Amino acid sequence: MPGETDRQGKVGRPPRLSQDAIVVAADRLLRTEGADGLSMRRLAKELGSTPMALYHHVRDKDELLLLLLESHARHIPRREFSDDPRARLLEVACALYEGLAERPWIIEVLTSDPLFVPSAMGMVELIVAAAVDCGCSTEEAVDVYRTIWYYIVGDLIIRVNRERRKVRLESAIDPTMDRLDAEELPTLAAIADQWGELTHRDTHRTGLAAIVNGLLPPR
Repeated sequence: MPGETDRQGKVGRPPRLSQDAIVVAADRLLRTEGADGLSMRRLAKELGSTPMALYHHVRDKDELLLLLLESHARHIPRREFSDDPRARLLEVACALYEGLAERPWIIEVLTSDPLFVPSAMGMVELIVAAAVDCGCSTEEAVDVYRTIWYYIVGDLIIRVNRERRKVRLESAIDPTMDRLDAEELPTLAAIADQWGELTHRDTHRTGLAAIVNGLLPPR
């Protein structure tokens, strides 16, 4: 029948594009494929659109990343923290770690392109202010924040890369541990069969507590 081929060939209109729809799709892509998997071309394919259509809503990839980071920062649940500044500092540091652990692509983005995200500065303010309340100077408080931030970044990057490697190897145990020389490395050789379990434990709270207690002045 006339027009039947035309009707069969159409798969429907592309979904209506908006900045919010683009941000949601980009977040989904980042969670499944990581920061390296995000490009305007790949995102356009995900949305059933074209890169040029996306540029009507976002200027470029940098603006898209800023929109993503701002969106995530705005949706972090507001929490009540302890009145005690030392306890508050540890609570905020743990909240920052756990929030970023849900979106590890954020760490990948920020370490490769240190974008300024105004909505995320509230957590920085809380950490620096708590350190000052504990007796640190402003300079020392910034050093406390930087040390906490570097620990979080390093731990999460290792976690992400470890999980990717685990998927590739289908094993959490490093096979090199089985080849340790018991005479040269007796302590490590004795726990070689436990190495995977011991090094994959989640110890971020213990680590952050040690950093906080080590950097802050004594009570």
